[in-house]
Amino acid sequence: MRLISSSVACLFCLFSIAAQNTSYWQQHVSYKMDIDMDIKSYQYKGKQTLTYTNNSPDVLNKVYYHLYFNAFQPGSEMDIRLQNIQDPDGRMVIKSGTEEKPVVISKISILKPDEIGFIKVNMLTQDGVAVKTKIDGTILEVKLNTPIQPGAKTVFEMNFLGQVPLHIRRAGRNNKEGVALSMAQWYPKLAEYDFEGWHANSYIGREFHGVWGDFDVTLHINKKYIVGGSGYLQNPNEIGYGYEDAGVKVKKHKGEKLTWHFIAPNVHDFTWAADPNFAHDVLVAENGVQLHFLYKNKMDKEYLKSWKKLQPKTAELLTYFNKHIGDYPYEQYSVIQGGDGGMEYAMCTLITGERTFRSLVGVVAHEMAHSWFQFVLATNESKHPWMDEGFTTYISSHAVNEILNEKKENPIAGSYKGYYNLLNYGIEEPLTTHADAYHYNLAYSVGSYSKGSIFLSQLEYVIGKENVEKTLKKYYAEFQFKHPTPNDIKRSAEKVSGISLDWYLNYWTQTKHTIDYAVSVKTSKTVVLERLGRMPMPIDVLLTYKDGSTEAFYIPLKMMRGAKPTTATVLDSWAWVAPTYEFTVTKEIHSVQIDPSGLMADKETGNNIYPRLVE
Repeated sequence: MRLISSSVACLFCLFSIAAQNTSYWQQHVSYKMDIDMDIKSYQYKGKQTLTYTNNSPDVLNKVYYHLYFNAFQPGSEMDIRLQNIQDPDGRMVIKSGTEEKPVVISKISILKPDEIGFIKVNMLTQDGVAVKTKIDGTILEVKLNTPIQPGAKTVFEMNFLGQVPLHIRRAGRNNKEGVALSMAQWYPKLAEYDFEGWHANSYIGREFHGVWGDFDVTLHINKKYIVGGSGYLQNPNEIGYGYEDAGVKVKKHKGEKLTWHFIAPNVHDFTWAADPNFAHDVLVAENGVQLHFLYKNKMDKEYLKSWKKLQPKTAELLTYFNKHIGDYPYEQYSVIQGGDGGMEYAMCTLITGERTFRSLVGVVAHEMAHSWFQFVLATNESKHPWMDEGFTTYISSHAVNEILNEKKENPIAGSYKGYYNLLNYGIEEPLTTHADAYHYNLAYSVGSYSKGSIFLSQLEYVIGKENVEKTLKKYYAEFQFKHPTPNDIKRSAEKVSGISLDWYLNYWTQTKHTIDYAVSVKTSKTVVLERLGRMPMPIDVLLTYKDGSTEAFYIPLKMMRGAKPTTATVLDSWAWVAPTYEFTVTKEIHSVQIDPSGLMADKETGNNIYPRLVE
């Protein structure tokens, strides 16, 4: 394996010094689970042994587990949220009535007892002694018999019973395309404890934050079901179904169930999916990484063709991300039909599969890119979703543009359009808003995906494209397996570019301030720039003279304390306190344009040109 061993990784994380928090210690978990799945009742019995290492400087008197499947019950916090948010997720509700008087019913609210999801903890001990527990919806609180001292380990043993809910969001049984089991967030999962404290948030519907660790999972399931997911299958020659080594003849299993044994090192989650009608293809890609493709074998022929065409493109995506971010550290990645759209997990993704070829490539590119940002870097996606979704949108859009030879001038132009629309709707919220707390789902989505991707695209405008490319590689190299925070990407960019960027992080992510600059001409040789928006920016200006020649000018922002690499004429810096800026040229002016690249997210581009275009 090319992975850092768990013990070395823990020590590395414990003693690493970085710019954000003084130290980057990480807690560590080691799960060993034995799961017996009943495909008729959709219930499963689990035994879990969890070894927890407290690498923090704090004494822990409690721990918390997530019981995510408990969200899929009438009256849960997720259910209540669905019934009260202004724009509920259409996958999770039934809509009727009229446009004037719409009726929206939460699908969770009408689940029957045999359709709900649950995780019931039947027994839990700490180092062999029973502990007191309290369940609050999707959170299990555990009062420890013996506090866990800094640097100490403890062992929790648990018996639990789970029931897979009807598929409503991300995980469940029998999704709309007929996949039997999409098993995400299905086990009692220890909550993260970091420099900010416990992250024991109720499951409302957004995404996740987890503890680095190792998973050893044994699954007993009906022998007709084909399984794909996180980790490395340890008994492929007993299983078959395309996992066996070349030339091996798999013996026919006599019992009702097959036992699948997976190991997943140095991840913060474990996911699997299963269906009796999965096709399974394998392709070996760059660095020997095995790509697995599991999809329904009874789809329309065009969908099946698309899944075949997808496979070499997935290998190209792996190569692209390795080149532009850094090497993928695991030995396999699985693309699995399941879920309700596209969702990233450790070493795999669950995607809906009845798509066009272009749609398949797009969703796999996005979800696969998450493996770098969410499963190796792993920012807290509850608090900083824009760092994961936004950066993933940025890099995957560029990847698809290159791999499919789409030749788009700006691959994330759609993100700019979405951001401008959000401004027009008047419902934007700062990117510092907790993912669950946005008043509108639309504000969360556009903020996280679109404004988050513009953070990097616009950073190309601020520090230069090559510097952004170097920044991503430096950020990945320095902060993998460390749960980085917003300051870390900022510091990576500052170290690469030599430019101060505290202002950029603040204005773009911590406020709703917008960019709006206007240009006019005072005399035939004097340009006047005016800042109308509240967010200041450095300015690129292109002048065309009456003799037909052109000249580019660059005006740094004073608080950048530097300038990006440019061939333009560099003028004196512009202080943010000054609303206007003037400069004089030696020739008569024909026209002026602010930001010819279009990378600056100026909300009103009509006033970026002189003379104004007549509609």
